[in-house]
Amino acid sequence: MSKIGIFVGTAGGTSMKIADALVEAFGIDEEDVINMEEDFDDVEDQMLQYDILFIGSSTWGQGDVHFSWVDPQLEIEDEEFDFSGKTVAFFGAGDCKKHGEHFCSALGKLHKTFTKAGAKAIGFIPKDGYEYEFSLAEMDGKLCGCAIDEHNEPEKTDERIALWIDSLKSELGQ
Repeated sequence: MSKIGIFVGTAGGTSMKIADALVEAFGIDEEDVINMEEDFDDVEDQMLQYDILFIGSSTWGQGDVHFSWVDPQLEIEDEEFDFSGKTVAFFGAGDCKKHGEHFCSALGKLHKTFTKAGAKAIGFIPKDGYEYEFSLAEMDGKLCGCAIDEHNEPEKTDERIALWIDSLKSELGQ
């Protein structure tokens, strides 16, 4: 059985809402949920021990990852860690109105980092029902993961998470 880890950078807890849903849906142990700000220490010792990584981040400023992801992201890129054979899925929060020009772009940046390091990305979802100006998370007409906006569209959150998890289960054969 594949070992699953969740790595999440969150400030207000919105991305953690998705992480909690993943824990419940996949039966993930709490010790395998890494809050990037509080629990993360090392790419090699923590991330590379998992076969499947659920990667979460809120989007900040000009489409940036949560600050707790900055150093690990640079480390993965600079030290050329090998994520071949790993499967990754991305999730996070953004604001489609206040920051519609960079809606959930952190997911796209993390996607680039992990796939360049050899990981296989899953969990793409249709962008239908989303309204934003631009997003680095949009690829080939889909979003590269579960993007939610609790500020403007909280009524859509639960359904978006549920559909994404169903998609993940299908792709992972569960």
